Amino acid sequence: MTIRAVVTGVGHYLPERVVPNSHFEELVDTSDEWIRTRSGIERRHFAAEGETTSHMGTSAAKAALKDAGLEPDDIDLVIVATSTPDLTFPSVATMVQNQLGMSRGFGFDVQAVCAGFVFALTNANALIASGQVKRALVIGAETFSRILDMTDRATCVLFGDGAGALVIEAQEGTGKNSDRGILSADLNSDGRLRDMLYVDGGVSTTQKSGHLRMQGNQLFRQAVGKLTETAETALEKAGLTDDDVDWIVPHQANIRIIQGTAKKMGVPMDRVIVTVQDHGNTSAASIPLALSVGKAEGKINEGDLLVTEAIGGGLAWGAVVLRW
Repeated sequence: MTIRAVVTGVGHYLPERVVPNSHFEELVDTSDEWIRTRSGIERRHFAAEGETTSHMGTSAAKAALKDAGLEPDDIDLVIVATSTPDLTFPSVATMVQNQLGMSRGFGFDVQAVCAGFVFALTNANALIASGQVKRALVIGAETFSRILDMTDRATCVLFGDGAGALVIEAQEGTGKNSDRGILSADLNSDGRLRDMLYVDGGVSTTQKSGHLRMQGNQLFRQAVGKLTETAETALEKAGLTDDDVDWIVPHQANIRIIQGTAKKMGVPMDRVIVTVQDHGNTSAASIPLALSVGKAEGKINEGDLLVTEAIGGGLAWGAVVLRW
């Protein structure tokens, strides 16, 4: 018998405030056309004053629980992928536990920047496969608007806030790649490439949160190759190929990266879930957001084979292959 971590619920949350590209024309030397052409982004959401990562993560979790037909105390584990926690500690996951009214289980955060959700999902899968938990909430939630330098036109136009969540549950499988659930994963990091994407502050250095800094051109050159390689490695681990893929659900960083990765994998863009135009780069939240939107739009259906892949600061990158 093989234990598979199967997705049984999905949900997301976006702040009410929608920020169009035109907003930034008053702040920096940019234009709607410049932003659309280089990133594919048309709008993004920014959290309201007092609206935190844990609040958004909780809202997404409630939507996922409703979709799964479960109550908070049916959950054994909460993992939150985030680089923008409410506080230095405790973890956002324990705050979500509290806000959901959970009286049992355990929670912790994962920090792998934009690749965070892939890392979190892989950890949750391992805990389910080992028999330590039966049901898990895996959440990606970010308030990146709080760490943007609004005078830096190269970065301030790219990011947004939001949250997405999956409920995954232990179910018996056959051990074949026709099973529903997580079939394989591939995780990587290379600390030598740190300066391509980082925040210039922190508790141990400046005692302040700092601002996001990025070497966009260099990161772009790394991204397509690394994302293609990790996706194909994960597929190979599952005994599958690019031709088996129904949907690529990528990290929503930049439309050119998404298009470049799909092209290298030989997957047409009509089999790629794209939400970057509406959300911008929501870092660890972008994959679960895209999964939730893809299901809501009737694109993702039970039995579909999905590849999720992401790259972020570290650099850290990885992919998960799962059957919906």
